[in-house]
Amino acid sequence: MATLTQEMKDMIATQQCFVGTVNADGTPNVAPKRSTRVLTDDSLIFTEGTGGATYANIKRGSHVSVSIVNREILNGYRFVGTASLKDDGELYEQAAAMSAKLGMPKPFAVVIIHIDEIHSLKPGPAAGKKIL
Repeated sequence: MATLTQEMKDMIATQQCFVGTVNADGTPNVAPKRSTRVLTDDSLIFTEGTGGATYANIKRGSHVSVSIVNREILNGYRFVGTASLKDDGELYEQAAAMSAKLGMPKPFAVVIIHIDEIHSLKPGPAAGKKIL
């Protein structure tokens, strides 16, 4: 597992994350997941509210990539890992309460992404390179 730095955590808290998965036919799927947040030093979590392609791909076992970029400072990261779904238990209930508070429907699940690798998305020679 790769460990998030404080800079990465701060970026996740303030910028839009995009989650990439692979569809059954092998084509890429990328979706904004505004509920993405840090769960632990080596995992992210988001609420799956639509039950669409991202959800189906993760149910099928797709690897996951989360990208985030701060255009103002020209820096970003790609977090690559495996995902698990939780549709009950404490984390799910917290997500359901948060959705209800925001006037959104009950989520299908929460997705936990266990980070295996972290890549730089900073422009220049380091772009795309594994850093952790």
